[in-house]
Amino acid sequence: MKKYIFILLAASLGLSSCSPFKVRSDYAQTANFTSYKTYKIRIDDLKLNDIDKDRILNELSKQLQMKGLQAGENPDLIVNVKANHKKITDINNTNPYGMWGWGGGFGWGIGMNRTWTTNYNEGALIIDLVDARSQKLVWQGIGSGISVDRPKAKQKQIPQILAEIMANYPPGMKK
Repeated sequence: MKKYIFILLAASLGLSSCSPFKVRSDYAQTANFTSYKTYKIRIDDLKLNDIDKDRILNELSKQLQMKGLQAGENPDLIVNVKANHKKITDINNTNPYGMWGWGGGFGWGIGMNRTWTTNYNEGALIIDLVDARSQKLVWQGIGSGISVDRPKAKQKQIPQILAEIMANYPPGMKK
């Protein structure tokens, strides 16, 4: 009995760790990430409404502080935040061969193909960490899959995607 409970628990944990987001990161192998202690967020290119901008900046500051970095006016890292979105078209098709007709639901009969499309906007966040002294990009995290058209979903997804992006910083030091 204990064996089955353990298997069920392991399966449920495995399923809950699936993410709807695509997250990736890259970094300069010559960068010394242990030397970075302070940051300043720059939002010159962040073209979002004020609500989403506040959500992103608050969560990003929280994530950076959880990594041991502190906000400062003379920072070691400049944090550039960018957001974009693209229109996605999903095409779905059903082909119900033999599902309708004589013979108890299977057998001879007529089925209809049905094709439909769904259009929606998918958002992405790009976090660039730039060495303030050299002005060179040392780390970049990208996450996509935010439901831009659904405010309630977006409200929950922004903290989730930023946590997943920042899980890759600093490189090679995952929990």
